[in-house]
Amino acid sequence: MDVEIGIGKTARRAYGFDEVAIVPSRRTRDPDDVDISWEIDAWTFPLPLMASAMDGVVSPATAVEVGRLGGLAVLNLEGLWTRYEDPEPILDEIAALTDDKATARMQEVYREPIKDELISRRIREIRDGGVVAAASLTPQRVRRYANLILQAELDVLVIQGTVVSAEHVSTRSEPLNLKEFIANFDIPVIVGGCASYQTALHLMRTGAIGVLVGVGPGAACTTRGVLGIGVPQATAIADAAGARMEHLRETGRYVHVIADGGMRTGGDIAKAIACGADAVMIGSPLAKAYEAPGRGYHWGMATFHPDLPRGTRVATKRSGTLEEILVGPAHENDGTLNLFGGLRTSMATTGYATVREFQKADVVIAPAIKTEGKRDQQAQRVGMG
Repeated sequence: MDVEIGIGKTARRAYGFDEVAIVPSRRTRDPDDVDISWEIDAWTFPLPLMASAMDGVVSPATAVEVGRLGGLAVLNLEGLWTRYEDPEPILDEIAALTDDKATARMQEVYREPIKDELISRRIREIRDGGVVAAASLTPQRVRRYANLILQAELDVLVIQGTVVSAEHVSTRSEPLNLKEFIANFDIPVIVGGCASYQTALHLMRTGAIGVLVGVGPGAACTTRGVLGIGVPQATAIADAAGARMEHLRETGRYVHVIADGGMRTGGDIAKAIACGADAVMIGSPLAKAYEAPGRGYHWGMATFHPDLPRGTRVATKRSGTLEEILVGPAHENDGTLNLFGGLRTSMATTGYATVREFQKADVVIAPAIKTEGKRDQQAQRVGMG
């Protein structure tokens, strides 16, 4: 229902994860009977997970480890790993920067040109680890590197930007025609981000196998402040899920909705799927891993934009190994470890056996869900406080 915010201007109410909750059904299940696996294109992953294409999160080594644990990690082909032969000293420097110097210095660091031979090498390093190789490019660089990534035998391409549309208009350059490119490209493509029903539907019509949903919810992203755009994730995911069903009705083809950003805990991941996501893309929770290349720091893909940065470097408490963060065991009680054990238990507790079933779970608007009865936790800053 639209709300009038002024004469002649109405707005629709939208909801984030903290404002909704999943309703238990009449049935419960044994967690061992719950299947959280994700099938997309030719692959089945034990975890419905993509690791974000951010330099503080995914290196070739962590991509292999995430794949070993059951997820799919995405390497940023425009990041440090394709600009520097050995990015480790650069990563050390970024971690040592003071807050007031971080953005300016990172803008300098990322001016180093991308090197073709490093793109090929990094893709092969991931493939040599025996896992599915996924990597991202922004739309403006896709044509330039398309043949190179095919030769390197990339498995999945993610075309990713703050907002990606199927109808980019430019009077200065020829924009990438997503539909034409995907139709003639030899590997599957995931595209995003988007945050509305109409944009998601148009992206699905390009032939992509998946659509990333999320504009501005990430822990390191400042797009909502810098540009004033975005939609809270619970609503954005539900809208994209509605577009998925319309596209399925039109074409008979199922396109995956991947919630991108805004999830910190297992409960957030469960809510994303209950709102309609098939899988989640997460960054900051994985930046907390001991193995993460960011050394306890996390920054988004637009943090180092030369003219208008739309991200910041944020400190993350290193809390466990990648394995502990993804599948446990957890030694903290705040939901930030064993994320997918949390998803499995949420599904079992509410009576759903598969991710597709869980997408149909009842949800309620619940702005007090994290505060009701939690005064002591808040006062002592423990648990959910």
